[in-house]
Amino acid sequence: MPAMKNSTGGGAGTLYVVATPIGNLGDISERAIDVLNSVDVIAAEDTRHSARLCQHFSIDTPLKAYHDYSDQAHSEAMIGQLQNGKNIALISDAGTPLISDPGYRLVKLARDADINVVPIPGACAMAAALSVAGLPSDRFCFEGFLPAKSGQRLNYLQALLEEERTMIFYEAPHRIEDSLAAMVDVFGAERDLVLAREITKTYETVLAGSAQQVLSRVQEDPNQRKGEMVVLVKGFEAKDKQIDAKVEHMMRCLLAQLPVKQAAQIGAEISGLRKKELYQWALDNKPD
Repeated sequence: MPAMKNSTGGGAGTLYVVATPIGNLGDISERAIDVLNSVDVIAAEDTRHSARLCQHFSIDTPLKAYHDYSDQAHSEAMIGQLQNGKNIALISDAGTPLISDPGYRLVKLARDADINVVPIPGACAMAAALSVAGLPSDRFCFEGFLPAKSGQRLNYLQALLEEERTMIFYEAPHRIEDSLAAMVDVFGAERDLVLAREITKTYETVLAGSAQQVLSRVQEDPNQRKGEMVVLVKGFEAKDKQIDAKVEHMMRCLLAQLPVKQAAQIGAEISGLRKKELYQWALDNKPD
């Protein structure tokens, strides 16, 4: 393992990763405003969008465009500015940069160059949605945007079928109905699901229920297909898994060599099913 860099920065400047509001402008922190006022340059995903934010808070720091399509030369030029003592603030259109937003390449280059990188925390749609969803929040995974093509989307979800953590997705309005339908197909109509829409904005809505219930509500109400969206899906539980033909074959092989209790124990460890359920199946199907 390589040694951790000592990011003292020396005479270099600092790259600040600054969270901005996802809707309600009152959610910006005083520290974020101070940093945006004090740096030499603000690297923004969309300078036109960020100009409105700066105008609202009377921030006159120069804006320069930066996004993940910026070429290597552009990124390296910004690193050069940092190495020459300039301070830069990285912002996205809304929320925390790098959370399904640009910034990874620049931050990685800065850290590789031993430039100090400082987070200025604040709004994040993913965290805000999770905090009000009512789904398990002790363990979760962020999956970003699903693939746009239906076949790829189904394959992606299928790979998450037995993911036990709460899953969090971002989705575009024009794809939300298709994505929810795919989740019903893969995860099942009864899987708990939450759609958080337009968080912190005027028409903020949180729909919670089974996957089918939320899909039906979205299909019935065109307003639920508008705005910024976060979809949260409850993780897989072992009790949701069925004793299928593969599990039955495994159990018969185990029962041919082991007592019922031991076969059920090993079967549960391998399959993820409950030991009690497999124990009962073994009692009902043990060889004579």
